[in-house]
Parts: sequence; structure tokens; C-alpha cells
Amino acid sequence: MSTNEYNSVVVEHFTARADHYDASSAWCTDDALGARVFELSGADASSRVLDVACGTGLVSRVFKGRVAEIVGIDITPAMYAQAAPHLDRFVEGPGEALPFPDNSFDIVTCRQGTQFMDDAAAIREMFRVVRPGGRVCVINLCAYDEADKAEYYEVLRLRNPARKNFYMREDLQRLFEQAGGKDVVVHDYISVEDVDVWSDNKAIGEDRREGIRTIYRTGSADFRSHHAVEIADNGRIVDHMLFGIAVGKG
Repeated sequence: MSTNEYNSVVVEHFTARADHYDASSAWCTDDALGARVFELSGADASSRVLDVACGTGLVSRVFKGRVAEIVGIDITPAMYAQAAPHLDRFVEGPGEALPFPDNSFDIVTCRQGTQFMDDAAAIREMFRVVRPGGRVCVINLCAYDEADKAEYYEVLRLRNPARKNFYMREDLQRLFEQAGGKDVVVHDYISVEDVDVWSDNKAIGEDRREGIRTIYRTGSADFRSHHAVEIADNGRIVDHMLFGIAVGKG
């Protein structure tokens, strides 16, 4: 599949999800996660910030009014149409070819975006456009380790068939270091998610949702332990999902 064909698949998927996206996961509007990202970014009132794959502006809103400028970039009109209140400026475009000069920003962020990109190219671009000493902060769901990787990757694939990349913490570390990032650290953040709510993203059918439930019900002891899976008497399933927050300096 060519890049243009794949991007069309991504746009179609997120167009279907756009109206529901902000309510599709607890982490979408988690103020504690937003505060942690702001803290790790090192942002202050003088910072110029770029939010790659800004979507509906859920990361941008953390920075709006607290920095000198927050700029968003995305490829899905139905998503970024909702981001306007959270941005000072918007540019349409892909993360792999950011339309900005070198050293344009103090901070570059991207949450859950590189899983739909040529991630190595996108992260190289993030480090290209951040100034020397500035910070790149990329946040992605991660498997805990090899013991839960296969089952969790299948859960993520079922929920989002447009996804092309799956991560463990060390993958983020490697991508940053290959892009020239300095002082790279990957921080943990745990998000508690109701699997029925999380899987109901309005872009997949009930067969995929039931496939996700089946993995949680019948998963290995390692998978269930790592994710601290809780299954209530009424069948509701709770997962403790791991985010890796990778931070590196340009």
C-alpha cells in the first residue's frame, strides 16, 4: 500500500471516530496525564509548541494560554475541525514531512500519532524542527514487556485496524536515539480503562469488540497480571493500560 493509500485509510478511520473521539477513552481527557506531559515538556510562557497529529486538540488544550504559541498539524479534517479553540495556528500536513524550517519550536509533542505513521521518519522530523536543547515528547500506549506483547498487540489491532506500529518502552527509546535525541527518558503513566467503553470507538464492528473481550476473558496469566485485569460479575472489564512518555532533547 502506498503512503497516500495508507493515509486515506487513516483519514477514513478517524473521520468515523471524530464526533466520538473525545469520549472514546478515559485518557483522552485525563487532566493528570495532561499535567504530566506539560511538566515533562518543560514548557513556559515563552515556549513555541508544535502538536503533531493534533486531532481534536486534546493535547493542545493543555498548552493553550500557557505558552507563547501552540501550533497543530494533522491530516484528518473531521478531527482537526474541532481543535480550533485549542490552537493559535493550524497547518494541514503529515507528520513525516513537517512543513516548518529547522529549529522552529521549543517543544514538539505527539500523542498516539506515530502509530499511524512512518514513525522513524516522523520522529526525525520532530527533532529537526525542535531547537537545540528543546524537547520532543511522544506519548504512546505500550505493552509492558514480552510476556503481554502478543496479546496486547492483538487487542490494539482489533480496536484500530488502521494502526501500523505497536510499541514497548524500548522501541520509543530506540526511535528517539536514532533520530539524534539526547538525554532520552521514557516515563510510565497508567490509565485505567473500561474496555467496553474503550472498544466502542464507532469505527469497528461488534465482532472486533467481542474479539477484544475474548482476549481479556481468556488471556494468559501474564497478560492479565501485567494489565491488572478486573472482570466484574456483570461482565465489565477494566484494564490498566501503560503509556510510555518518551522525552528527549534536540
